[in-house]
Amino acid sequence: MSTTGFDAADELTGMLRATRTEAGVSGQLQALALAVSANLPVLLWGEPGIGKSAGMRQLADGLGVSLETVIASVHEPSDFAGLPVVGADPAHEGVTMAPPDWAVRLVKAGKGLVFFDELSSAPPAVQAALLRVVLERQVGSLRLPETVRVVAAANPPSSAADGWHLSPPLANRFVHLDWTFDARVVARGMAGTWPALSVPVVERSRTANAVAKARGTVSGFLTARPGLVHHLPSDAEARGRAWPSPRTWEMALRLLAVGYACGAEREPLATALVGAVGQAAGMEFLAYMEELDLPDPDHVLADPARFALPDRGDRQLAFLTAVVAAVQGRLTQQRWEAGWTVLAKAVDAGVPDVAARAATDLAVMRKPEWPVPSGIEAFLDLLDMSGAL
Repeated sequence: MSTTGFDAADELTGMLRATRTEAGVSGQLQALALAVSANLPVLLWGEPGIGKSAGMRQLADGLGVSLETVIASVHEPSDFAGLPVVGADPAHEGVTMAPPDWAVRLVKAGKGLVFFDELSSAPPAVQAALLRVVLERQVGSLRLPETVRVVAAANPPSSAADGWHLSPPLANRFVHLDWTFDARVVARGMAGTWPALSVPVVERSRTANAVAKARGTVSGFLTARPGLVHHLPSDAEARGRAWPSPRTWEMALRLLAVGYACGAEREPLATALVGAVGQAAGMEFLAYMEELDLPDPDHVLADPARFALPDRGDRQLAFLTAVVAAVQGRLTQQRWEAGWTVLAKAVDAGVPDVAARAATDLAVMRKPEWPVPSGIEAFLDLLDMSGAL
C-alpha cells in the first residue's frame, strides 16, 4: 500500500475530529430544537466562526437526517426560482423551472435539513427568490416535503461581507435566535467533549390539551393587547429581525403548543417565542403567560360543575377559548355538553358577552342527534342571529 507525506498528518487530523458528547444544558440549542420540532423556519444570528454550522451538523445528527448546506450569498435568484428548461412543445406543456441538485436530493430522501448560510450577505434579489422557498417550500418546479426543516444563518450587517439588512417580508417568516458561545463549553470541546443536543419529543397523549391551552393563551393575549397583533418597526435593522404580525403570532401559537406537548422548559420556550414575535411583544406575552395560569381544560370538562371562572376578563376569554378548543380536539357528546356547563358559568357570573364567541364556536360542533342542553338557553338569541342553530 503506497503512502504519501500527508498520511500521518491526515491520521492526526482524524483523531482531532473524533469527539464525544455528554449531557448538558444549552438554552439556545434547546430553543433551536423546539422551533425545528414545530417545523418553523429558523434564522440564527451570530458573528462568524462561533459554531452555527457545527450546530447544524449536530442537529441533523440528532434528527437522523441528512444536511444540505447552501451558501445563499454565492447564488443567483434563478438558483432558487429554478432555471427555465424549454421542452418540445412549450406552448402546450409550458416551461419547466429546473431545481438545483440539493433540492432534488432532499425530495428523494423524503426528509432532511436545509441550511441557508450567509443569508445577510445575499443581495435583495436573492432574498426575494428565497421567499417562496421558505414560505411555500417551492424550489423551481419542485416542492420540498413538509418533513424537510429549514434553518438559515446570518451575520449582523456590520460584520458580514457586503452585508444587507433582511427585507421585512423575508425576516417575518423566521424564528430569530441569537447564536452565542460559552467560553467554558468551547474549552471543554477543545478537550474532546461537546454538549449533546436533545430533540424534544411530542407526546401524543398531550397534543389535544396542548393545542387547546395554546389557542386560549394566544387568543386571550391578543384580545387584551390588540395593538400588538401587527407592528412593523420603523428602522431598517429592526424590520430585518423579529416583529409581531398575524403570521408570527401563528408561529408563536405552534411553538407554544409544541412546548406544552413536549414539556419544554421555560427558558428555551421563552427564547423561541421572543424570536418569533420580537423582544417587546414577546416579553409582554411572557409576562401575561406567567399571570394567566390557565386551568387544565380537560380536567374542567371531566367535572365542569367544580371549577370556578377566573376573575379577570382576558383570563375568562382565554380559558373559555381553551375549553372550546379542547372540545373540538376530542369531540364527544359528553364533552360538548360539559362545554355548555362551563359557558353557563360565565352567564351566572354576569359576563355573557365574554362567552358569546365561544358559544357560537361550540354550537356549530353539535351533531343532529344530540339534544340541546339547558346551558344553551342564555345564548339562544345570539346563536339564532349568527345562524349557528
